Amino acid sequence: MAGGLLPEPPSRPALPVRAVRRIVALWRRSLQLRVVTTTVVLGIITVSLISAAMYRSIAEGLIADRVSASQAQARQLAGDAQETLDQTDQTETPAKLSQAVNDIVNSTLAPPADDRSRYFVFARSQNNDEPGPALETRFIKGSGVDLNDIPPELRQAVAADPERQQTTTIDLRREGQSAGALTGLSSEETIPAVVVGSQITVPTAGAYDVYLVYPMEQEERTLATITRSFVLGALSLVLLVSAVAFVVTRQVVSPVRRAAAVSERLSSGHLNERMSARGHDDLAQLGRSFNDMADSLQAQIRQLEGLSRVQQRFVSDVSHELRTPLTTITMAADVLMSSKDELDPVAARSAELLVTELERFEALLADLLEISRHDAGAAVLELEPTDIYAVVDRAIASAEPIARVRGSEVGVVRTGTTAIAEVDSRRIERILRNLVVNAVEHGEGRPVTVHVGENDDSVSVVVEDHGVGLRAGEASLVFNRFWRADPARARTTGGTGLGLAISLEDARLHHGWLQAWGEPGQGSRFRLTLPKTPESRIQTAALPLTPTEMAADPSPRLTRSEGGTS
Repeated sequence: MAGGLLPEPPSRPALPVRAVRRIVALWRRSLQLRVVTTTVVLGIITVSLISAAMYRSIAEGLIADRVSASQAQARQLAGDAQETLDQTDQTETPAKLSQAVNDIVNSTLAPPADDRSRYFVFARSQNNDEPGPALETRFIKGSGVDLNDIPPELRQAVAADPERQQTTTIDLRREGQSAGALTGLSSEETIPAVVVGSQITVPTAGAYDVYLVYPMEQEERTLATITRSFVLGALSLVLLVSAVAFVVTRQVVSPVRRAAAVSERLSSGHLNERMSARGHDDLAQLGRSFNDMADSLQAQIRQLEGLSRVQQRFVSDVSHELRTPLTTITMAADVLMSSKDELDPVAARSAELLVTELERFEALLADLLEISRHDAGAAVLELEPTDIYAVVDRAIASAEPIARVRGSEVGVVRTGTTAIAEVDSRRIERILRNLVVNAVEHGEGRPVTVHVGENDDSVSVVVEDHGVGLRAGEASLVFNRFWRADPARARTTGGTGLGLAISLEDARLHHGWLQAWGEPGQGSRFRLTLPKTPESRIQTAALPLTPTEMAADPSPRLTRSEGGTS
């Protein structure tokens, strides 16, 4: 190799790509996988929606209860503090008043020791414009919160409407006790809390705000427990539903798979295969119906096979038996033709017609014998490397007399110098001769063009005429035995009606294609495509079939040679 370089091996798809392809193939192939997967997905969606709705309802209920309880307790505590302040007599000096207020607030609003269920903040109200003495302490706070934790909007709402409680929720930041106890370091946690604000009056000092903060730790723990329960319950339910779907679909899919396996064996020729049908349910009825259908098909196939064998034997026997009297009649016709000049004009013309029809009859018998060989599976190929261009030239040369009589010009459009394929040259030449003769007969005296091309795995030959063409649906009928596009049209070339049928069988014998296209007034095109070797399989044809495909085909047309009447 040039430069001593070895060709790079073909690259394989990456592992994730191969895995995705396997999953997609398994998804397409397995009905049970699709049903179970769909059930799991729908179950997860349904359980998620139900769990979310229930969680939201429970959370809203817990918060509403907590807010109501907080408001009630805050109202009671604020009332107790106001009543105690109204009874105090420590108002002579600001210092005594400050000490008295501090004692009263701490004893009334502060929770017991180690109780973190509530906090409080006691601060001068924003609307306090009393000219009396001011307390020395600007605000009193419970452990863990201060005035900065109270939203300004809440303070403004309390100042705007002192007669009513104002309530809001906040995210309360405080140091976590458990983490600090274990690690010796302070950690901060954020929990939701309810803040209830109200206003009380301090004698000689004016309006002060009381803010009671109630952390919702218990509610948070309750919701966490509910969440875990929902997750575990949802997973258990989805797994249970998936298991039920798996079992149910297995009961349904298994008989279907058995039916598919039996169908494949039936299609491969094992006509005695049957399904097992037990019980009286729908699947058992399906199995019995399938077996009845298989019995009926087997009986009909055997009957048709018998009729086919009888028909093939009959055609073969008749064809052979007719050869002897045909030979005798042919010899007698030749004697008559040799003495034609001695006969009167009517008898001489009768002798000519007799010879012509005998030749056609002999061709029909040969075609019947050939088609019977194909029907019986007795046709064999004699493969050898062959230049398709040479075969095309021979086929055109054999059709030259007919083309000259019809006034058609037969040309060859080549895309190369040689096109080698392993074929039975005798059969391929017969196919091409039939196609060229048909194109000449139906070409209305216009030119006939033969295109030859090849690609990596196949060789194609297209025979194109510009005559009457084919009507819609006739392209699939032209290969039927004894079919004629126009029954009223005379056969000027003496065709037997089996030529295209035999050509199709010969193409199939080569594992090739024989296709037709045509439109009224635009002519017709017949394409023969053959594999280059018996082991190869045709992927694409080397030449287009329709004029539209031909116009879009960028392949070059190198040379052109003429045959026929050129």
